[in-house]
Amino acid sequence: MTQFYEQVKERMIRYAKVDTQSSNHSKTVPTTMKQFDLARMLYEELKQIGCSDVWLDEEKCVVYGKIKANAEGKPLGLVAHMDTAPDASGANVKPWVLENYDGGDIVLNKEQNIFMKAGDYDNLSMYIGQDLILTDGTTLLGGDDKASISAIMTFAEYVIAHSEIKHGLISIAFTPDEEVGGLARDLDLERFESPVAYTLDGDHLGYYEDETFNASQANIHLKGISVHTGTAKGIMKNAVDIGTEFLSRLPKYEKPQYTDGREGFYHAVSFSATCETGEIVMIIRDHDALHFAQREDYLRKVTEALQNEYGKECIELEIVPTYRSMKEVIDQVPWMMDNLIEAIKACGIKAQSLAFRGGTDGSALSQRGLPSPNLSAGYENAHGRFEYVPVQSMEKNVEILLKLAEICARG
Repeated sequence: MTQFYEQVKERMIRYAKVDTQSSNHSKTVPTTMKQFDLARMLYEELKQIGCSDVWLDEEKCVVYGKIKANAEGKPLGLVAHMDTAPDASGANVKPWVLENYDGGDIVLNKEQNIFMKAGDYDNLSMYIGQDLILTDGTTLLGGDDKASISAIMTFAEYVIAHSEIKHGLISIAFTPDEEVGGLARDLDLERFESPVAYTLDGDHLGYYEDETFNASQANIHLKGISVHTGTAKGIMKNAVDIGTEFLSRLPKYEKPQYTDGREGFYHAVSFSATCETGEIVMIIRDHDALHFAQREDYLRKVTEALQNEYGKECIELEIVPTYRSMKEVIDQVPWMMDNLIEAIKACGIKAQSLAFRGGTDGSALSQRGLPSPNLSAGYENAHGRFEYVPVQSMEKNVEILLKLAEICARG
């Protein structure tokens, strides 16, 4: 147990109790107003610990704070998101701490007979002897990304209280709606000030990410011709059939359930249709930029083939860019990764890179000109009822951030 144990544990439990679940269906900014509950809490807390330039964007729900430089050196930016995923309930979260985990099954909720079985979650074995923050098995926990917020706030409090720690400018921001594609789009880069940043948004400790998927969403609009089935010959064009044929032409094994590592995929998110009309929503993912472009082009070719068969008006393809891999941008500032790897290793952890099979706030921020590689937050089983956060992982992240600030101060 380090000096940060109680701080990160208390913060994680307190933040977890605030319902900040975002919404895929809302058109407001942020997508849920309850995200302001945590934003205002963090705004007050940043002021209390002594951060400067603390500001809450009451329109966009972004919280800012800074720790002014007390030495020459490179700046350090830190970004984490406040919302939790809509995949499982985020309301009425009841966090509790299982101390000194023994490696066995965990009783989350005796009354409802909810267990987390060790045999179902291999990573649990990595935390034998550690203290786990869990839920009662009816909600997610929100360690994604409140474990990061807990570490960042504890780091900031410690740095401000210890003026002997030399550091450059430290910029902090907490953003909404990452889980539903917000990707820090409303972060004011001028107000943030730091020209570089690290996001903290990943699972088990020690991983860092300087590469993500390239991503787009494909919307396939279907338009059929409905007529009585008794007189349909030569007239009917069934949107259900057209949509089914479109999906059948996708490579069978280039789907999420058949791919891993750097392999890309097509994924049909939804398909709804009647004879008259329909729509398919898909996502396209690939780490390699050339392969990604080829995937988008393949969907165009499939659409064109079906237009030739059924008529141009019967199927239309719309491709909407979502995010791009951060790697090209990160590679232009190699000292960022050098410093991060050095900090992780200096804290006694094996630094492991991961080509992340998803996107982070850093993906979008990097494309906006703010290079933002990602450091793991330390949570496990995110987005579900069996999520947990080892307290020791949050402690170690505070240590990594302190070491990173020290290294950056060397210039």
